Amino acid sequence: MIVHVVDGTYELFRHFYGMPSRQNSSGQEVAATRGVVEHLLNMIGEGATHVGVATDHVVESFRNELYDGYKTGEGMEEEIKSQFPLVERGIEAIGIKLCPMVEHEADDGMASMAAIAAADPRVERVMLCTPDKDLAQSVIEGRVLQVDRRNNKVLDVADVFDKYGVVPESIPDWLALTGDSADGFPGLKGWGKKSASSLLAEYGHIENIPLDPNNWVVKVRSAARLAETLAAHMDDAKLFKTLATLAVDAPTIQNVDELKWRGPTEDLEAFASLVESTTLVDKAKALENARH
Repeated sequence: MIVHVVDGTYELFRHFYGMPSRQNSSGQEVAATRGVVEHLLNMIGEGATHVGVATDHVVESFRNELYDGYKTGEGMEEEIKSQFPLVERGIEAIGIKLCPMVEHEADDGMASMAAIAAADPRVERVMLCTPDKDLAQSVIEGRVLQVDRRNNKVLDVADVFDKYGVVPESIPDWLALTGDSADGFPGLKGWGKKSASSLLAEYGHIENIPLDPNNWVVKVRSAARLAETLAAHMDDAKLFKTLATLAVDAPTIQNVDELKWRGPTEDLEAFASLVESTTLVDKAKALENARH
């Protein structure tokens, strides 16, 4: 079997910014929610059988306790924030497994589902449906692949290396050095993508990089300055690495059988009425009938 693990938060944002606004009769913005649910049903129509979706049920996570500058929901547009509960209801209404994260983030939920699925000998491949660079660390050669459906790209280990200059296991180290503006931590001053990739391709992890640049076996510009910064801010680098490392023990599923799509639930008609879709129920039921 092939397991699809979807970033529900990313999909909500993608559809919010990619679709015209649409409100229901109560004034609730519903366009992005409808887009996400339709997108998931399209995946089923294309042959997906086992699908799990992780969402950020709340924006903050355990990482906010580790670092004050970590991302929060501050400044998020109300039109998208208000759709988080709605899209979660829609995902469950069409019968797809939802894993809403509270203490963790959607990325952790995806990594955790992927780890469980990859450990199951019945699973041929796990497809991580998100372009988020954080999930590149979960890629396992030939087994766990990262999929950017919008750009029609699939990343295996070699593709991760081509894109970032490091293997998947070094992605948290790479993010720690270069920073991640989306998550709110800056990385180390002066460390760019090229210098970080060059050293991590050789040494693998931050802790393995010699603090004396004379011992570096790769040539990097401004080596002395970079080494000095790393030595002076090693604690920061390790903290940023912790922030960038995805948890694989987030509360999600017990086994992949929970991800099998068995058709819509009884709530679908009420949900379709709420988002004022005239086609959603028929589409979901047609897909269900086609599976039997």
